[in-house]
Amino acid sequence: MTQVEKAKLFASLHTRDTPLVLYNAWDAGSAKAIVQGGAKAVATSSWAVAEAQGYRDGEVIPLSAVEQVVARIAAVVDAPLSVDFEGGYAEDEDELAGNVSRLVALGVVGINFEDRVVQGPGFYPIDRQARRIAAIREATDSLGLPLFINARTDLFLGRGPAPEVAIVEALDRAKAYREAGASGFFVPGLRDEGLIRRVVEVAGLPVNVLTGEGVPPKRRLAELGVARLSHGSSPYVQATATLTEAARYAFF
Repeated sequence: MTQVEKAKLFASLHTRDTPLVLYNAWDAGSAKAIVQGGAKAVATSSWAVAEAQGYRDGEVIPLSAVEQVVARIAAVVDAPLSVDFEGGYAEDEDELAGNVSRLVALGVVGINFEDRVVQGPGFYPIDRQARRIAAIREATDSLGLPLFINARTDLFLGRGPAPEVAIVEALDRAKAYREAGASGFFVPGLRDEGLIRRVVEVAGLPVNVLTGEGVPPKRRLAELGVARLSHGSSPYVQATATLTEAARYAFF
């Protein structure tokens, strides 16, 4: 498949009746194993990519190192590839667009793009984040690639307002991000079935939920209309825990 064909396939996999399941990778070897396990697409976890290279999450790992990891994944798997790109490694919108274009040049067809200020306090104002999304859309459209921009809001993570309060702003953000050119809406940390259904009904975009404690199972999420289910950093955590345990036995 061409890169454009992969991008179109990736977008088509986001359906409410059968959500796209992404068992997130952190390097070429893990991506290859995940595809061999039956994955229809590959997505990275920024936390896992950073940890696997000895860094902490939050754009601490250099962009050049991220590009090396992404390039190796693209070289060994033929499935559509989406990259968890945090805040895009840039405040300036032109620089941001350039950074995303560099990923596209490596073969990427989708990104996660979050609205918190990486290495800073709080969130980008809605209109500013919408402009950032629009800059990415304009840049990738000019390259002829329908990049899947999975607009992520972190309102339901950390010590923010209660979910029933945060939902109001989240829906405002979903509308603004959609109008700016986002392809999907990612709400990690959201667990309540009623609020998930509300996001699905109002967002006007395929909705992505992160697995975790208290999150409804896949079948129920499909019933609620969720179109994408991400495992995030948990595959890396599970894999390294297994390795640590095996190493303990090897040394005795």
